[in-house]
Amino acid sequence: MSEPAMSEPHTATPADTPQPTAASLRVSAMNLLARREHSAEELRQKLKRYSDDELLIEQVVARLGADNLQSDERYVEAFVAMRKRQGKGPLRVQQELKQKGVAGELIAAYLDTSDSLWWDLAEDVRQRRFGSEQPADLKGKARQVRFLQYRGFTSEQIMGLFRS
Repeated sequence: MSEPAMSEPHTATPADTPQPTAASLRVSAMNLLARREHSAEELRQKLKRYSDDELLIEQVVARLGADNLQSDERYVEAFVAMRKRQGKGPLRVQQELKQKGVAGELIAAYLDTSDSLWWDLAEDVRQRRFGSEQPADLKGKARQVRFLQYRGFTSEQIMGLFRS
């Protein structure tokens, strides 16, 4: 008796996998945008999971922007509001937006580090973490300064909290 021949398991090759069309990429992008706002660069990166055709991806993202379905302005506005709710400072928010591929001019338009809201947020974050009392010694002050620096507040905002 001979054993039945075992066939090799079929693995998909790039030639077997159909390349997505502009319509299917648009649907994928719209599904991503339905969950939350994305920057154009972030959307491009995520669409690369579905296609290697960078020109097609660029066309889809550009069309979504033209149809006002994707907007870096809306993304920045939502991102800044979210990070403020999380108690993050302007320097940290600025760094994160740069990492997400948002243009510097757009970041500057939405992040005014001199805005009094950032000062109020720094004080609120400090009080939630450490209470309303000022630190009693230099070690306590240094600990609070490090915490606020990590959160992304400016040196001016941090030092302003300890002058009062």
